[in-house]
Amino acid sequence: MDAVTLILFLLGIVVLVAGAEALVRGASRLAVSAGISPLVVGLTVVAFGTSSPELAVGVSAAARGDADLALGNVVGSNTFNVLLILGVSSLVASLVVAQRLVRIDVPVMIGASALTLVLALDGAIGRLDGLLLAAGCVVYTAWTVVEGRRETSAAVIAEYEAELGPPEPSRRSPWYVDVGLVGLGLALLVVGSRWLVDGAVEIAGALGLSELVIGLTIVAAGTSLPEVATSVVATVRGERDIAVGNVVGSNLFNLLGVLGLSAIVAGDGLPVPDSVVRFDLPVMLAVAVACLPIFFTGASISRWEGAVFLGYYAAYVSFLVLDASGHGAVEPLSAVMLAFVVPITVVTLVLVTVRERRRRRAGAAPG
Repeated sequence: MDAVTLILFLLGIVVLVAGAEALVRGASRLAVSAGISPLVVGLTVVAFGTSSPELAVGVSAAARGDADLALGNVVGSNTFNVLLILGVSSLVASLVVAQRLVRIDVPVMIGASALTLVLALDGAIGRLDGLLLAAGCVVYTAWTVVEGRRETSAAVIAEYEAELGPPEPSRRSPWYVDVGLVGLGLALLVVGSRWLVDGAVEIAGALGLSELVIGLTIVAAGTSLPEVATSVVATVRGERDIAVGNVVGSNLFNLLGVLGLSAIVAGDGLPVPDSVVRFDLPVMLAVAVACLPIFFTGASISRWEGAVFLGYYAAYVSFLVLDASGHGAVEPLSAVMLAFVVPITVVTLVLVTVRERRRRRAGAAPG
């Protein structure tokens, strides 16, 4: 690894943060102007924009025959988005979760994760599978925008004022300035992630890691850094609907849009290694399922729940590193994670949900 690679790697992080700030600022202002709620903007414009690096990496990798990189990028990014991004964001400030996410978007994300696992059971995600996933992306996006437009402008403005306080008229900018900020933010995100991923892949390649492991870890983390920067910046700015909606929307776009288009572009579809079917996809699905009870309890993600997410991501990455190094503890660790940790976590979250519902009912009961 030379000095230029390291410099570009560090510059990539700086550019990503700058791009995230521009994107969140422009998108949030456009949401008020267009009468669309911050959550819908987070689920669509911001989520798709920050997932553009995954799309670029996935499609280009599939086109040149690097199927493991394309597949690992999507699966690793989705696991990274929930465990690390929501974990870090909730440590910055407890995240308030909109009821729409609990009722609609998280169940859709769980369904898309389960569908991906089912499609991969035959050892490949073919072109027809890709068309099905891409069609689902179009339908979901169109439905989300239509539903979002049904909210009245007054309700949207009230939502912003409740989170951020009344807007200052002197600070309002013309719509084309906000569009320019969004465009600049997306451009910076793409450039920054490209520099970071190029440097990270070169570093990982020097360590002798497989293409699949690189996709699940280095590339997944690198292409997800726009989501990290955007969600953390949105949390700090108080726009927590965008922070959470960005993660859920990005995961949906990764599964339906990125994986779908990658499978269509690939000549014979995307081969799915047996290890991904047995471990990585079930972990991704379990992570998606774990979101539902966490989001339901108190309609927020508390700091301790975020810490649990971070702990699980550390365990997942540790498993991948041990697997890549041929360590003898891989099989026992895999069995523990799939047969004990994941089910116990889900059961615990269900119990927390039941307890929360009972607490609410007791508080609502007449005294």
